[in-house]
Amino acid sequence: MERTLVLVKPDGIQRGLVGEVVKRFERKGLKLIGIKMMSLDEAILREHYAHIASKPFYPGVEKFMRSTPVVAMCWEGVEAVETVRLVAGITKARSAAPGTIRGDLAMSVACNVIHASDSYDNAVKEVKRFFKPDEVFEYDKSEYMHVYLDDEVAGGR
Repeated sequence: MERTLVLVKPDGIQRGLVGEVVKRFERKGLKLIGIKMMSLDEAILREHYAHIASKPFYPGVEKFMRSTPVVAMCWEGVEAVETVRLVAGITKARSAAPGTIRGDLAMSVACNVIHASDSYDNAVKEVKRFFKPDEVFEYDKSEYMHVYLDDEVAGGR
Protein backbone atom coordinates (compact mmCIF):
# COMPACT_ATOMS: atom_id res chain seq x y z
CA MET A 1 0.00 0.00 0.00
CA GLU A 2 1.18 3.49 -0.79
CA ARG A 3 1.13 6.40 1.63
CA THR A 4 0.78 10.02 0.66
CA LEU A 5 0.59 13.44 2.27
CA VAL A 6 -2.29 15.90 2.12
CA LEU A 7 -2.17 19.32 3.78
CA VAL A 8 -5.33 21.36 4.23
CA LYS A 9 -3.91 24.79 3.54
CA PRO A 10 -4.80 28.03 5.35
CA ASP A 11 -7.65 28.85 2.94
CA GLY A 12 -9.21 25.44 3.61
CA ILE A 13 -8.86 25.98 7.36
CA GLN A 14 -10.38 29.47 7.23
CA ARG A 15 -13.27 28.31 5.05
CA GLY A 16 -14.09 25.31 7.27
CA LEU A 17 -13.33 22.69 4.62
CA VAL A 18 -11.35 20.13 6.66
CA GLY A 19 -14.35 17.83 7.07
CA GLU A 20 -15.21 18.08 3.38
CA VAL A 21 -11.65 17.14 2.40
CA VAL A 22 -11.61 14.16 4.78
CA LYS A 23 -15.05 13.06 3.55
CA ARG A 24 -13.97 13.02 -0.09
CA PHE A 25 -10.93 10.84 0.52
CA GLU A 26 -12.83 8.52 2.86
CA ARG A 27 -15.64 8.13 0.34
CA LYS A 28 -13.09 7.22 -2.30
CA GLY A 29 -11.95 4.34 -0.08
CA LEU A 30 -8.60 5.62 1.15
CA LYS A 31 -7.53 4.93 4.73
CA LEU A 32 -6.63 7.84 7.03
CA ILE A 33 -3.59 6.72 9.01
CA GLY A 34 -2.34 10.04 10.40
CA ILE A 35 -3.84 13.46 11.08
CA LYS A 36 -2.74 16.51 13.06
CA MET A 37 -3.00 20.28 13.14
CA MET A 38 0.30 22.10 13.08
CA SER A 39 1.89 25.48 12.49
CA LEU A 40 4.55 25.53 9.81
CA ASP A 41 7.82 27.34 10.41
CA GLU A 42 10.30 28.78 7.93
CA ALA A 43 12.54 25.70 8.03
CA ILE A 44 9.88 23.15 7.13
CA LEU A 45 8.45 25.43 4.44
CA ARG A 46 11.87 26.03 2.84
CA GLU A 47 12.45 22.28 2.76
CA HIS A 48 8.95 21.50 1.51
CA TYR A 49 9.00 24.19 -1.17
CA ALA A 50 12.72 23.90 -2.05
CA HIS A 51 11.79 23.65 -5.73
CA ILE A 52 10.35 27.21 -5.66
CA ALA A 53 12.27 28.80 -2.75
CA SER A 54 14.40 30.91 -5.12
CA LYS A 55 11.41 32.20 -7.10
CA PRO A 56 10.29 35.82 -6.61
CA PHE A 57 6.80 34.70 -5.51
CA TYR A 58 8.07 32.37 -2.76
CA PRO A 59 7.85 34.94 0.10
CA GLY A 60 4.11 35.24 -0.58
CA VAL A 61 3.71 31.45 -0.51
CA GLU A 62 5.56 31.26 2.81
CA LYS A 63 3.51 34.10 4.31
CA PHE A 64 0.28 32.40 3.20
CA MET A 65 1.30 28.97 4.54
CA ARG A 66 2.25 30.50 7.91
CA SER A 67 -0.95 32.56 8.21
CA THR A 68 -2.84 29.81 10.07
CA PRO A 69 -2.11 26.27 11.17
CA VAL A 70 -2.62 23.55 8.57
CA VAL A 71 -4.06 20.06 8.94
CA ALA A 72 -1.59 17.40 7.86
CA MET A 73 -2.96 14.02 6.87
CA CYS A 74 -1.38 10.76 5.81
CA TRP A 75 -3.58 8.62 3.55
CA GLU A 76 -2.99 5.01 2.52
CA GLY A 77 -4.29 2.90 -0.34
CA VAL A 78 -3.45 1.14 -3.58
CA GLU A 79 -1.86 3.79 -5.82
CA ALA A 80 -2.73 6.36 -3.16
CA VAL A 81 -0.56 9.14 -4.64
CA GLU A 82 -2.28 9.04 -8.02
CA THR A 83 -5.71 8.56 -6.46
CA VAL A 84 -5.31 11.57 -4.15
CA ARG A 85 -4.12 13.70 -7.08
CA LEU A 86 -7.18 12.72 -9.12
CA VAL A 87 -9.58 13.51 -6.26
CA ALA A 88 -7.72 16.79 -5.58
CA GLY A 89 -7.77 18.06 -9.17
CA ILE A 90 -5.10 20.10 -10.90
CA THR A 91 -3.20 22.82 -9.04
CA LYS A 92 -4.76 25.70 -11.00
CA ALA A 93 -8.08 25.33 -9.22
CA ARG A 94 -10.21 27.46 -11.55
CA SER A 95 -9.31 25.02 -14.34
CA ALA A 96 -9.75 21.87 -12.23
CA ALA A 97 -12.48 19.46 -13.24
CA PRO A 98 -15.87 19.69 -11.50
CA GLY A 99 -16.18 16.93 -8.92
CA THR A 100 -12.59 17.37 -7.71
CA ILE A 101 -11.78 19.13 -4.44
CA ARG A 102 -10.12 22.05 -6.19
CA GLY A 103 -12.65 22.12 -9.03
CA ASP A 104 -15.55 22.38 -6.60
CA LEU A 105 -14.03 24.45 -3.80
CA ALA A 106 -11.32 26.79 -5.11
CA MET A 107 -10.36 29.35 -7.76
CA SER A 108 -6.64 29.97 -7.18
CA VAL A 109 -3.26 28.38 -7.80
CA ALA A 110 -2.03 29.06 -4.24
CA CYS A 111 -5.36 29.19 -2.41
CA ASN A 112 -6.44 25.80 -3.72
CA VAL A 113 -7.51 24.20 -0.41
CA ILE A 114 -4.95 21.38 -0.27
CA HIS A 115 -1.43 20.29 -1.01
CA ALA A 116 -1.10 16.72 -2.29
CA SER A 117 2.15 14.86 -2.92
CA ASP A 118 2.89 14.84 -6.64
CA SER A 119 4.84 11.58 -6.95
CA TYR A 120 5.50 8.40 -5.02
CA ASP A 121 9.08 9.46 -4.21
CA ASN A 122 7.95 12.88 -2.97
CA ALA A 123 5.15 11.29 -0.94
CA VAL A 124 7.66 9.13 0.94
CA LYS A 125 9.78 12.22 1.73
CA GLU A 126 6.80 14.41 2.62
CA VAL A 127 5.18 11.90 4.98
CA LYS A 128 8.52 11.65 6.84
CA ARG A 129 8.81 15.45 6.86
CA PHE A 130 5.42 16.02 8.48
CA PHE A 131 4.90 12.86 10.58
CA LYS A 132 7.03 11.08 13.15
CA PRO A 133 6.80 7.27 12.94
CA ASP A 134 4.58 7.09 16.05
CA GLU A 135 2.09 9.55 14.49
CA VAL A 136 1.19 7.18 11.64
CA PHE A 137 -1.01 4.24 12.54
CA GLU A 138 -1.39 0.77 11.10
CA TYR A 139 -4.75 -0.93 11.50
CA ASP A 140 -7.07 -3.22 9.60
CA LYS A 141 -9.76 -1.41 7.65
CA SER A 142 -12.65 -3.82 7.57
CA GLU A 143 -14.28 -2.14 4.57
CA TYR A 144 -11.32 -2.99 2.32
CA MET A 145 -13.15 -6.16 1.31
CA HIS A 146 -15.65 -3.79 -0.32
CA VAL A 147 -13.04 -1.46 -1.82
CA TYR A 148 -10.41 -3.80 -3.33
CA LEU A 149 -10.16 -7.40 -4.46
CA ASP A 150 -7.49 -9.39 -2.59
CA ASP A 151 -5.12 -9.43 -5.58
CA GLU A 152 -5.24 -5.61 -5.83
CA VAL A 153 -4.16 -5.22 -2.21
CA ALA A 154 -1.44 -7.83 -2.58
CA GLY A 155 -0.06 -6.21 -5.73
CA GLY A 156 -0.45 -2.55 -4.76
CA ARG A 157 2.36 -0.38 -3.46
